[in-house]
Parts: sequence; structure tokens; C-alpha cells
Amino acid sequence: MKKTLTRNACAKINLGLDVVGVREDGYHLLRMVMQQIDLFDTLTFTVTDAQGAGKIRLIDESGLSPAGEDNLICRAIRMMEEKYDLHADVDVRLIKRIPVAAGLAGGSTDAAAAFCAIRDLLVPQVSDQELMELGVRLGADIPYCIAGGTKLAEGIGEILTELPPMPECAIVLIKPEASASTAHVYRAVDELGEYHHPDIDGQIAALHAGDLQGLALRCENVLELVTGADLPVIGSIEDFLKRQGALTARMSGSGPSVFGIFETRTDAEKTREAFLRTESAKGCRIFVCTPVSSAEK
Repeated sequence: MKKTLTRNACAKINLGLDVVGVREDGYHLLRMVMQQIDLFDTLTFTVTDAQGAGKIRLIDESGLSPAGEDNLICRAIRMMEEKYDLHADVDVRLIKRIPVAAGLAGGSTDAAAAFCAIRDLLVPQVSDQELMELGVRLGADIPYCIAGGTKLAEGIGEILTELPPMPECAIVLIKPEASASTAHVYRAVDELGEYHHPDIDGQIAALHAGDLQGLALRCENVLELVTGADLPVIGSIEDFLKRQGALTARMSGSGPSVFGIFETRTDAEKTREAFLRTESAKGCRIFVCTPVSSAEK
């Protein structure tokens, strides 16, 4: 018996990210407007023996993803095996395009793809909701990455509410060479005390109205208070994107990736070319993307 399935695992950006509290176990309580984009990793899963020894072999053609059983892809497959008493031998071939440690949920979206692929190949009766309840034990972004599209994420990120699709636009995404520690960023936010909170409700209203400019004006990420101070390159990239006509430019997640929202693909492509001609482009990875809706997932 041999079954093969290929899935594209999309990156996400945070159109809005607010920290609203801390749980007793140390996890931060969040309110976020999450948006998938069409920058994706491609994963091909092959089950060679449904009654095998449970061997997992991961081949990362880019060499960018951590190898071995600690990889989130392998851990997701192991969780599926334990939960549903599976014994399959699984080969995974990964083509990695999403930058790692970038605030784009690259690891989480690959794990989400693994949960969904093993379900589809071996236990198709399992619902997305069951997968999300299992996935949150591995990572707070994984339920969102399973659901996809445009969502309000609350709790630690696992409480999801469907939102209208992001209005048509183009996104310039820039990942600078610098890196940020998520754990450090959240600890530092805790030490800030009082700070301005993003208008998440205003963003939701703008989405319901199909108002791209209103949405863009309210894009804000409280984690940028920390990462932006630690890494001035983030502000420099944002300023460049705004000078090129971006409706807004903000950091995604805990950073350091920056996205700029443009009304047209042409404007976004021109901005990408202009940035590539600057000294600041050295060491950066630059993409032009579009939003992905739940219907396209």
C-alpha cells in the first residue's frame, strides 16, 4: 500500500496583534487579526505501509528546516500516531520557502500541513476541529494554520472567529537578516507596563465594510515596541515601504519580518524592485504576495 498527498503550507501575517493578559501558566492572552498569504512551503507525504513500524523520514530539500524527530512536522505525525493508534511508515519531502524564525508561522504551518495530511491519508473521518484541539498542544499558531484565511484569534491563539476576507491587495514582505527571540520579546512586553493597544475591533469593522484603507490604518503590533527598539532595521524598512506608497507597513508576529500593503500588484512589484536597488536589501529576503481566503485553502 502506497499513498501520496501534497499540501502547500501558507505563511501568515498579523494585521493586528495585541497582548491582553497572561495566564497562570505563563502563556500570553492575545487578540490578533491573522491573515494567510500565498507564500508557502510545499510538503509531500508518502505513506508506504499503513501497518509499518512507524518510521518517519523527513527530507528538506532546502536544508533550512531543523532535521530529526524534534522537527514540528515529525512531532505532529507522532501525535497523530499516538492519538489514533496509527502505525504507518511516512516519508515527507519538504520544499521550504517561508523564512525561518521570521514571525510568519513557518514551523507551525508545516506542522498544520502534517496534521491535515496524515488525517486525509489515514483517518479521513477526523474533523478539522479535532485536529485543531490536538495541534494547540504542539503550538498556539497551529489551530489557525489548520483553519487558514482571515481570522480573529483569541486566547493563546486557539480561539478562532471567521472574518470576511481581506480586500484585494498586494503585500510586499521583507525578512531582514536580523533575528528576534519570541520568548525575549514577550518577557520584555510584560515589563513595559502601560502601552497603547491596537484597535482590533476597528480592524474587524473595516473587514466587514471591505475597507482596505481603514484596515491598513489600524494595523498595529504591540510586540514591535520591543523588537522595533532592538532592531532599528525594522523601522527603516517600514519607512521605505511607506515612501513607496504602502497604505501601511508593520512587523509580523515577534518579528523581524515586515509587510507593506499596496492597492495593486504593479505598485508592489515596483516597490520590490526599488528596494532591491538599495543597500538595505543586502541579506534580506523579499516577496510579493497576496492574501489567501478560507475558500482558497
